[in-house]
Amino acid sequence: MLKLFKENIRIAFGSIRTQLLRTVLTVLIIAIGITALVSILTVVSALENTISSDFASMGANTFNINQYENTTRNRGSGEREIINPIISYPEAVAFKNKYKYPFTETSLSFTATTAAEVKYESSKTDPENTVVGVDEFFVTNSGLEISSGRNFTGFDIDNNAYVCIVGSDFEKELLKDVNPIDKIISIRGAKFKVIGVLKEKGSTFGNSQDLRILIPIQVARSLFTAPNINYTMSVMVSKKEFLDKAIDNATSTMRRVRKLSPVKDNNFGVVRSDDLINKILGITQYLGLASWLIGIITVLGSSIALMNIMIVSVTERTREIGVRKALGAKKTTIAFQFFIETLLIGQLGGLVGIIFGILIGFGIATAMSFDFVIPWGAIMSAFITSFIVAIVSGLYPAVKAAKLDPIEALRYE
Repeated sequence: MLKLFKENIRIAFGSIRTQLLRTVLTVLIIAIGITALVSILTVVSALENTISSDFASMGANTFNINQYENTTRNRGSGEREIINPIISYPEAVAFKNKYKYPFTETSLSFTATTAAEVKYESSKTDPENTVVGVDEFFVTNSGLEISSGRNFTGFDIDNNAYVCIVGSDFEKELLKDVNPIDKIISIRGAKFKVIGVLKEKGSTFGNSQDLRILIPIQVARSLFTAPNINYTMSVMVSKKEFLDKAIDNATSTMRRVRKLSPVKDNNFGVVRSDDLINKILGITQYLGLASWLIGIITVLGSSIALMNIMIVSVTERTREIGVRKALGAKKTTIAFQFFIETLLIGQLGGLVGIIFGILIGFGIATAMSFDFVIPWGAIMSAFITSFIVAIVSGLYPAVKAAKLDPIEALRYE
């Protein structure tokens, strides 16, 4: 049996070599479908990995209270656009003072600007830095880490100290080749002493997370006096089992701050960090479904092409089949020979498609600054898909070859 299997493999390779151009074209057709499937699944896996990495550090026991903007809700037969009011500084402070749920810590913050120019001695950056006004709990509640130096203290915040914590990119550009700690940088003409450097976070959707500067919230309010500044309250619950109750308590506290009557809806948003992850990952599932749809359509074309080449091969080798049958070859032997040939072509196409798919997926993931991971699920799916293609495409030609009458086959011209 083993010798017969080896002989069929040898015959299959010989047939592939004699019809090299046709085989190569068929392999490429199969490879295109597998490439589309694997490359998209690779990019989706990299995207999911990046999102999970970015938000996992925040933990599943953190939630934010902020503004929902431009949400629409059905009201009767029509739709009405609802714009929630901003969370003002007095409201944010009132919430922090009133919210005293056990095992929680609340931080206040706001984005002062996203286009700040920072100077150090005679050097300066492009106006692309984000300045955030924070308190002493912001770094911990946001899942950030200090790579060197220290975090803000209550003394820094209470006394409006002109100190700052910078992102890791400042070590590579403005403050490169020097120890950034205790260096003086200038923002809008104000001098700040660097007391800490954040651990590198990388980019999300092309936006660098390492070009930000954290400064005490009251100092930020004095330097950046734009109207309608929107504040965010971030709450960390040290014991996860209290998270749901802490959120309920925070919601009722914020409703009291805004003096909402019991019949009115919330005009603010409560966003859990794990809900945010799940929502974003839910979107990536649609990309995965789209990749399968594209892959299935292309693979269907590949199956038709592979079946066509094998039917043509059976027709061209009718006389050879007749000779083999006349010499005693069984129907199963003939069928197995053609089936092995189909399987080899299908798996070759799958292998080529997997290689090209991973390379394309890696290129796209790298270009978009996603964290690349080897998509083992996509690779297994591709192998299984190409195997099914080979079975479906090879079954009919193999059965057709096996059923040929040896006398008619020998007379075939």
